[in-house]
Amino acid sequence: MEWDLGFLGLATLLGMALAFGLLAELIAGKATTPWLWLIGSGVYFVSGLLISEGWFGWATEEDLQPNIDGLSFDETLLALLPAIAAVIITRRLTKRSGRGGPHPAPPS
Repeated sequence: MEWDLGFLGLATLLGMALAFGLLAELIAGKATTPWLWLIGSGVYFVSGLLISEGWFGWATEEDLQPNIDGLSFDETLLALLPAIAAVIITRRLTKRSGRGGPHPAPPS
């Protein structure tokens, strides 16, 4: 397997990953860990890299269009599936409830 991802393709994938992570953080709000954006972005980036270079790395540039400096753009969108799953799992594991935690002292 030959990794032919160039700087522009890597930057595009990084931008897509960061956009996904920030969107996940925006949707989840403060109901979960403040690191949700990083978890979502990281899973999207790694999944996109493996999908583009591992799963579809055999295909030529003519087979996969659009191809951005070695990045199989359309196929990289498949990284949404594991990234969304990671965000849902993280949110369920770290969901903050209204119960528990420190409570304010009752007025005296």
